Amino acid sequence: QVQLVESGGGLVQSGGSLRLSCAASGSIFSISTMGWHRQAPGKQRESIAGISSGGSTNYADSVKGRFTISRDNAKNTVYLQMNSLKPEDTAVYYCCLFYGREYWGQGTQVTVSS
Repeated sequence: QVQLVESGGGLVQSGGSLRLSCAASGSIFSISTMGWHRQAPGKQRESIAGISSGGSTNYADSVKGRFTISRDNAKNTVYLQMNSLKPEDTAVYYCCLFYGREYWGQGTQVTVSS
C-alpha cells in the first residue's frame, strides 16, 4: 500500500518562495513517476510538474522557470521548489505517484498574498 504525505505549504507574500515535500511509503517510489498537481478554488485540478523514475522533468507553462521538481530516492521523497510566487499560485497542492495506477496525497494549502 502506498501512502503519500505532503508538507511545506503555508502563507507567503508575492515574490516569496516555498518548498513542498511529499514523503511516500512503500517500495515502489524509485521506479515510479511522481507529479505535483494543484487545485485552486472553483477550478479543476491541474498538473504542474512531473519527474520520471529516470529523472526527466516536465512543467506546465504557468510554472516553468519558477518551480523545480526533484526527487531523493534514498528518502522516498519528491520536492517542489517554488520561487517567485504569485497570488495566482494560491491553491491546494497535491502529490501524485503513478505506477500502474495513481496514488494521491491529502494535499497542502499554499496561499500567496499580494
